[in-house]
Amino acid sequence: MFRQLVSTCAALAFLASIAAGSPATAQTRPVVTAPAGAVRGMTEADIASFKGIPYASPPVGAMRWRPPSPAPAWSGVRDASRYGSACIQPTPRVQSIYSADLGPTSEDCLTLNIWTPSTMGKAPVMVWIHGGALVTGSSKEALYDGARLAREGVVVVSINYRLGVLGWLAHPELSAESPASISGNYGLMDQIAALEWVKRNIASFGGDPDNVAIAGESAGGLSVLYLMASPLSRGLFDRAIAQSAYMISTPELKQPRHGAPAAEAAGAALARTLQAPSLRALRGMDAQDITDRAALGGFATFGVVDGMILPRQIVDVFDRNEQAKVPVLAGFNSGEIRSLRMLAPAVPGAATDYERTIRDRYGDLAEEFLRLYPSSDMEESILAASRDALYGWTSERLVRSQTAAGQPSFLYLFDHGYPAADAAGLRAFHASELPYMFGALERTPPRWPTIPYTSEESRLSDAMVSYWASFVRGQAPHADGAPAWPPYGDAGAYLRFDDRPTVGTDLFPGMFELHEAAVERRRNAGDQPWNWNSGLASPTLAPSP
Repeated sequence: MFRQLVSTCAALAFLASIAAGSPATAQTRPVVTAPAGAVRGMTEADIASFKGIPYASPPVGAMRWRPPSPAPAWSGVRDASRYGSACIQPTPRVQSIYSADLGPTSEDCLTLNIWTPSTMGKAPVMVWIHGGALVTGSSKEALYDGARLAREGVVVVSINYRLGVLGWLAHPELSAESPASISGNYGLMDQIAALEWVKRNIASFGGDPDNVAIAGESAGGLSVLYLMASPLSRGLFDRAIAQSAYMISTPELKQPRHGAPAAEAAGAALARTLQAPSLRALRGMDAQDITDRAALGGFATFGVVDGMILPRQIVDVFDRNEQAKVPVLAGFNSGEIRSLRMLAPAVPGAATDYERTIRDRYGDLAEEFLRLYPSSDMEESILAASRDALYGWTSERLVRSQTAAGQPSFLYLFDHGYPAADAAGLRAFHASELPYMFGALERTPPRWPTIPYTSEESRLSDAMVSYWASFVRGQAPHADGAPAWPPYGDAGAYLRFDDRPTVGTDLFPGMFELHEAAVERRRNAGDQPWNWNSGLASPTLAPSP
């Protein structure tokens, strides 16, 4: 009843602003004149939306693989009632629970979308970066509809950025033509350009340019870490939300390190595979064709440690205390790997094989590994170890780092199941928190386990929306009728989302320490990555010094 009253009041205030001559000149088609130009959006109840707004002009075709340039100015009022094209991505060959029809794709895809409770005032802003392994996805996915969060007084912005080989290719010829002698990270440059656009324009949509949170899940969470590590994004955001992020090792531009080839060398190898003898030949290829062939050829899409946009490995940036000093909200899901089985090693034929391999790979850390992930249920242990080495370790490392830097930091575990997901063996699977924190329980992809329409599910979603919105506003996360979310602090506090939120301390005791020790040994070795190769797939770790 209280939320209905708030929504009704907000709607009346919005209509009153129209009558008073605000930039919203019509109830259904509000017009906003921003520094970038005038746009005409749509309204639904108390929320105005503006979609498909270009924030930058992507270099395409013969100009491909260059930093984004300013979006061309337009005259008159631009229609902003429809999403822009998704960025080009590999042609789908299999369907999954994440599959959705994104409509047309294009190289001309650097657009953003805005949901706002009003075109007046100074509301906090959340900029959402979609996931998809830096290869797939789009800001137009129905899961990312920002209307529900906007009803909590947050201006929501979702962005596109270049994907796959078109967004992340490094190559010697690209570095040679760059004034900074670098290449790769074009998708990250797009994200920074979008934040710069928000800084310049969001006040016209009722947002506060000095109160911006960046947020993302999976590869969007990785992007949040990249942005926190990049000096080029300083001053463009004030808080960060990293959902199921992964602080993996990243290829370096000029030299092979940590088990990865130099990014330029990988780009040159791809060009040879594509039988493209020059950069000119690469730029002459059809965008969809090169995207598909690069994906089939095993092109690995990552950021690039180039010394400027990404100055060093993410873990090194945080260890040197060089990251953005902002509050963070971070966490992961208990069933991350249940929907990402390709990330987990195969289950051995016998428990003795499992234990022998772990002892061989982990040495003096093996007994602790086997305590946390015993052979008594190898499948569950493999799922948990793969989850923790990637998502759990990252989440806890992030909140520990920001806590040490004097920033309020909040950790969560999403551990919620419901009948359709549980029946499919997908309890709390990767990304399953998204419909709840966006308040979009009815907007899931076609093959997503159907969320029941019950008061219990709605209450959990309402609580998560409130927690996220209050954090974006700059407050300690809170929700009516739910426990206060304590900062991580010295007690290692966290919030568990099951059927309802509950407070706990010391999440998975020993988990962080084990994986931190393993990563530290890989970093010291210098020739081992730290990403999906954990547990049975781990390289042999060096003994304790």
